[in-house]
Order: sequence, then structure tokens, then C-alpha cells
Amino acid sequence: MANRLAQTTSPYLLQHADNPVDWWPWSPEAFEEARKRDVPVLLSVGYASCHWCHVMAHESFEDDGTAAYLNAHFVPVKVDREERPDVDAVYMEAVQAATGQGGWPMTVFLTPDAEPFYFGTYFPPEPRHGSPSFQQVLEGVTAAWTDRRDEVAEVAGRIVADLAGRSLVHGGDGVPGESEVAQALLGLTREYDEQHGGFGGAPKFPPAMVVEFLLRHYARTGAEGALQMAADTCTAMARGGIYDQLGGGFARYSVDREWIVPHFEKMLYDNALLCRVYAHLWRTTGSDEARRIALETADFMVRELRTAEGGFASALDADSEDADGKHVEGAYYVWTPEQLRDVLGEDDAAFAAAYFGVTEDGTFEEGASVLRLPGDAGPVDAARVTGVRARLLAARDERPHPGRDDKVVAAWNGLAIAALAETGAYFDRPDLVERATEAADLLVRVHLGEVARLTRTSKDGRAGDNAGVLEDYGDVAEGFLALAAVTGEGAWLEFAGFLLDIVLEQFTGEGGQLYDTAHDAEQLIRRPQDPTDSATPSGWTAAAGALLSYAAYTGSEAHRTAAEGALGVVKALGPRVPRFVGWGLAVAEALLDGPREVAVAGPVGGELHRTALLGRAPGAVVAVGEGPGAGAEFPLLVDRPLLGGEPTAYVCRHFVCDAPTTDAGELAAKLGG
Repeated sequence: MANRLAQTTSPYLLQHADNPVDWWPWSPEAFEEARKRDVPVLLSVGYASCHWCHVMAHESFEDDGTAAYLNAHFVPVKVDREERPDVDAVYMEAVQAATGQGGWPMTVFLTPDAEPFYFGTYFPPEPRHGSPSFQQVLEGVTAAWTDRRDEVAEVAGRIVADLAGRSLVHGGDGVPGESEVAQALLGLTREYDEQHGGFGGAPKFPPAMVVEFLLRHYARTGAEGALQMAADTCTAMARGGIYDQLGGGFARYSVDREWIVPHFEKMLYDNALLCRVYAHLWRTTGSDEARRIALETADFMVRELRTAEGGFASALDADSEDADGKHVEGAYYVWTPEQLRDVLGEDDAAFAAAYFGVTEDGTFEEGASVLRLPGDAGPVDAARVTGVRARLLAARDERPHPGRDDKVVAAWNGLAIAALAETGAYFDRPDLVERATEAADLLVRVHLGEVARLTRTSKDGRAGDNAGVLEDYGDVAEGFLALAAVTGEGAWLEFAGFLLDIVLEQFTGEGGQLYDTAHDAEQLIRRPQDPTDSATPSGWTAAAGALLSYAAYTGSEAHRTAAEGALGVVKALGPRVPRFVGWGLAVAEALLDGPREVAVAGPVGGELHRTALLGRAPGAVVAVGEGPGAGAEFPLLVDRPLLGGEPTAYVCRHFVCDAPTTDAGELAAKLGG
């Protein structure tokens, strides 16, 4: 019999709809039920492509005995962290404060007033490695709730008071300047892995936003060291197992320092951010490899993640069925020498094994290897590589595919729109610009809909129930602004402005600080507010970047002031934790450069427009259009006449404009950084 989750749109919640656990979605009614029954709430938070979430579900939530105990003594509440990042953030902060670590699945026990008093992540079905079993935890919490209620209340009160007291320290007055950016660069240099690229040790995550900062810093200052770190990191990832050498696209992270073995789930946000990074690396260096990776990653997103409605799905699972029908991690992606021989025959299998680093012992589990490009095979026959790759891809396609989380998350689609629009424009792929436009149309039609506020998610063209958070507004505005620059359609600038006005009205506090939830959002035990970039730009830095670009397009003082106020936090955090505020530092580079405002009076897709888009100046905004109506679409095009009837480009920054030019070479020189 299905439980209450059967009525939801979240693929993760729907995975639990047939559990014997009597799950509730996060709702006032669930807490009312706990109050009525005088029992605690078990809050379980995860997401659809989370490996250990599946394991715990199978071991505990599908078990009739465990479910019966849970249903009798708790109100169980299931939350998809990707639908409710605010709920996830608040309780994750509590878990990390109490235990020193966090992760998913997240298991938190709450009072009926939603105050947390006991925490954990994955609990096994039997005691192991010093961890109690899930059943022992449930019995212990029940005993405490029944016999030591005063103690529980005291613990809960102390945790809530501690969370409330964590006020955010921001940068005080002023924006990040040369000194803070230089300190951030020095900090990154110290944490850089010279041998393998990337930052820090294992597990190693793709540092897309830090690379954006490094590329912008190089463009503005000519610092070769910054470019070297960016280019070498991108090469190492592109040649590693974290990149799908057959189908394109990146896995979530590498379990080792060398980028060999990934955690195999593929997320939309990683691929959107990295597609854009490799496109920008190509723009900076002309690297053929960067061009290939940008295009393959864009094609992967369109082929594997695009939904019937034109949006982009959230993720592909790490797990899939192996040859024995067991669900195991990486089964879809890994190869043994024998599997290569079955598909390719002896000669080509030996060639492929050397080229892709497939060994008899294997680099992964049970003698299987993750395909990578170890680079020690000497010169290779490119046509042979292409043929081998196509045959392996066709054979892999016959394997059971990983599951897909079909929900459309507004923020991540915003990132995908920016990546596909720019990649399409750079490499003359109008189909990619078209896919970006269709995703943007879906966001306007379904996620904005009638309510004129952004909804966080949709599935099958139906909007979810949860309000958009700050990252949704920031990233969708970023995507719309990129689309405006590429297509010359001023409607996207207008939609971005509409979203950013809501940021000013609903998400902005005193002194430029930003909140992750709107002023009128559901009140949680603490109002979440995180300025650090993790797997995606934080809402804070995403909004700062979009506000700055919008101000450059329109001359709006209010948006410029808000962007500068928000960047105070980057002044404070950049020198201390540069790896975790990469997008904030990239926005700071745009501010230090102006950013430049480029108005092209001429045709969309013409030589001057293309040259403007390929300019490397950090965060430069591009408006393009011709004819008397162009100024109505883009304020930057007002009073920008053609010179001698020729398409003409105007470059301004800091209220000063260069002489207009009709020469693409001259324009390129003005935008070189």
C-alpha cells in the first residue's frame, strides 16, 4: 500500500512511496500529528542519486519490523534535499555542529516543534564499526523521549539557541580589492596539487568556480600562474576517470587524488558549470581539448538529461544493474580486458586497453577499470580511437542504464542555460542555443507561471510545491543574462530584472547581507544563510554576480549597490577560504574590471557580436541589436548609431567610453582583459 509520498512530485520521495514506513512529506500537518500523538519526528533527508540513501532505504525502510517500530513511536518525515535546500541546510548545520561531520542520508530526531535533539547520517541494520544499529538508535531515542523528556527539551533548546546565535560575520565595509584577491590566489597556490591538478587531497571535487576565478584573474592581470593552475586542472580532469571518456560528461567527484576512480553519479550542476569552464578555457587558450570537452559535455546534457518538456533533469544514478542483475555502483561505466575483447576483438582490445588504461588487475572493483587517458600509449591513430570509442559506446548502451532523477531544479537549469547558450555561440552550434532557450521558456512558463515568484522544482511540466530559494533566483537570472547576450533578445534581460527585483525585496537584509529564503518564506528554527560555494555557487554569490551584470546592462544604481554590499562577504572569506568562495572571487574580478559594457549596433551573430562574446574581460556584458527599436530592448544600445552605415561596437566601463569601432580586431584588443 502506498504512503503519503505517492502524491508528491519528487522522484526521491516517490522512491519511498511503497515503503512500509508511514512517511509524511515535510508539512505543518506532520508536526501537528506528532504533537497530537506526543511522539518525536524522525526526519530523514536524502536525494534520488545518493548511494547510501538507497542502501539505508533497502536495509531499514523496506524492512517490515523496522517500519512497524518507526510507525508506532515516531512521525516519520521524508525530505528531498534538492527540493527543500532550506530544510536541509538548517538541520545539516545542526548535525555538523553536534557531530563534526555531515552527509546524506541525514537522520535527525526532532520535537513536535521541529527542534532537533539527536543526529546521525547512515545507520546500519546491525551494530558495526562502533556505530549502533538503526533499531538501537530508535529504541534509545524512544526511551529518552519517554523517560527523560526534560533532558531532551534542554538539549533541543540548547541546539536551537546555539544555531540562532551564529550570526554571519561579513566583510564589514567595502568590496574585495587587489589585496584580498592576491591573498586568495596565494591561498589557492598553497592548496594546489602540482602533481595531479585540482586542490586538496582525496576525495577530490571538480573546482569549476575556482577555475572561473583563475581564468578571470589571468585575463585581468596576465598572471601566468593562475592560468597554469586552471589549464592543468582541466587537463587532468579531462584525462581522468572522473570524465566519461565514451559518452562525455563528468561524475560527481574522484575518490582519489589522481582523478582515476569517480563516485559515478552525474549531476546536472557539475556538468553545466564544467561545460562553461571548458568553453571559457578554450576562449582563453584556444585549446582543442577544451573545445572537445565543452562540446561533449553539452551534448551529454542534451542527450541524457533533457526532459520531454525541454528542461534538464537533475542527475543520473551512480548505481545500475551488473551482468548478474545486482545493483552496483559504476556497473554501467567500467570495463574488464575480457569485456573489451568481446566487443573489439584481440587487436583493438589491446589497443583500447593501452589507450584507456584498462589493466588485468583493474583500477576499480573486481578487476574492472574506469576508462581514462593515462597518456603513456605514445602517438595514436585518431581514426582508430574514434572507431573504438564508437563501438564501445554502442556496446555500453546495451547495458542497463542508470536511473534518472527527472525533477527539474530551477537553479541548476539556470546554470545549464548559461553553459549551453555560450557554448553554442562560441562553436557555431545554434542547436545548443535553441536547447538553452527551450529550458528558459520552461522556467518562465512553469516555474514562474501565474504566481510571479519562482518555484524550486517541476516534474513532467508540473510545478512543485516549494518556493524558490536565493540560488534559484541568482542562477536563473545568470542564465537569462547569458541568453540575452547570445540571442540579442531583450526579453531575457527583462526576466532577469524581474527576478533580481525580488532578490532586492525579499532576500536582502541590512548591510548588504543576503538570506537563502525569502522574508515571507516558511519560518524554520533558523533562517538559512550560507555565503560559501560548495558544489554550486551559493545563492549569495550567484545573486551578487547577476546583480552586477544586470547593473552593467541597465545602469541601475540599486542593483550595483546591492552587488557591492553582497561582495563584502567575499572580502572577508576570499583570503581565508578561497576554495569555498570561488564564484564570489570570480564576481570580484568582474567588479575590479568594471565590468565592461559592450554595445554592438549590428546583427546578431555578426563578426562584431561574435568578437564581443569571445572577449575575455571578466564579466563583460554584451548587448546586440540593430535598428531604431534596439534601444528599447537593451538600454546599452540607446543612442548607439552605426558609423558610416557599418556595424559598430562601443566599449565602456566606469562611466568612460572608448571611441566606437567597426573593426573586429580593434574590438578584440579592447576586450582582451
